[in-house]
Amino acid sequence: MPFDLDPATMAVLAVGLLGAAYVRGYSGFGFSATFIAVAALVTNPLPLIPVVFACEILMTAFQARGIRGQIDWGRVGWLLAGAAVALPFSVGVILSVGETTVRLVISGTILVLSLVLLSGWTLKARIRGPGYGAVGLLSGACNSAGVGGLPVAAFLSAQPVQAAVFRATMIVYLTGLDLITLPWLWAGGMVTRDTLVAILMAFPILGLGVWLGGRRFLTASPSTFRRIAAFILLGLSAMGLLRAIL
Repeated sequence: MPFDLDPATMAVLAVGLLGAAYVRGYSGFGFSATFIAVAALVTNPLPLIPVVFACEILMTAFQARGIRGQIDWGRVGWLLAGAAVALPFSVGVILSVGETTVRLVISGTILVLSLVLLSGWTLKARIRGPGYGAVGLLSGACNSAGVGGLPVAAFLSAQPVQAAVFRATMIVYLTGLDLITLPWLWAGGMVTRDTLVAILMAFPILGLGVWLGGRRFLTASPSTFRRIAAFILLGLSAMGLLRAIL
């Protein structure tokens, strides 16, 4: 078994992987944060972060055909530019201070943001490119802990973005973010042979979860999607806080 995991732990991780893939198939984000929160209950999640990022990239291959026309490439470009600046420093930070400290700060911030979104608040001013670049900086700083998508999801949720555009833009952004992050994790010694074995084992579970989540998205109204996205953010931030505290 990869990472010396026992069968019982592997079974829990498989269930968590299926649930996380379903969340990603529906909302376009939340896979990494969901799976890492589940993994943290039964094992040290830090070695699994490169696996999670590779899984995000694989899931985009499953979803690419259905999102091509909805991607906001302008937003994606600015977000990735900001993230690319922050990532080298964020990987160094998590290797020095630890995943728990980083997760506590991030989860607390996202908890507040999700509660604000559930109250019905939205951004009134039009956000231009540099604003997205700043959010990308924050996202890149968070991504070494596996939760770089949450600040961006919260930011987009606070704007009048169509559900299909929101979902497609998040999928493409997270794919680019993970492609940038993985080489830094490799350089930090976090990518091993066990990483590759775990990715191969995860592949069929990912396909099933994304397919089920995508079917659910097709039946959701825009208002329902925005509310559920906020609840997903709330739940993920709460799980992250509980893990960091306990």
